[in-house]
Amino acid sequence: MNADQNQAIRLSELPTGRKAIIKSHDESDFQLTLMEMGCIPGEPIWIEMIAPMGDPLAIQVAGYYLSIRKKDAEKIWVELEKSK
Repeated sequence: MNADQNQAIRLSELPTGRKAIIKSHDESDFQLTLMEMGCIPGEPIWIEMIAPMGDPLAIQVAGYYLSIRKKDAEKIWVELEKSK
């Protein structure tokens, strides 16, 4: 099995520019807000850039850019998209 297959990681651990698919969220008060912002399971997502001090992260999801705190990105589980 390829190491990239079925490997769920937190969005905060995703390398910059690497595409992934949202799998789930940790249970939290922020879960509904994440979904309202387009962070829905099955949606492609990637980190476009990280601020110089490591927080916030600029992500691309649902066709737009979103700035998200690292602590909130830790609540999103993603699966790495297969390399082509």
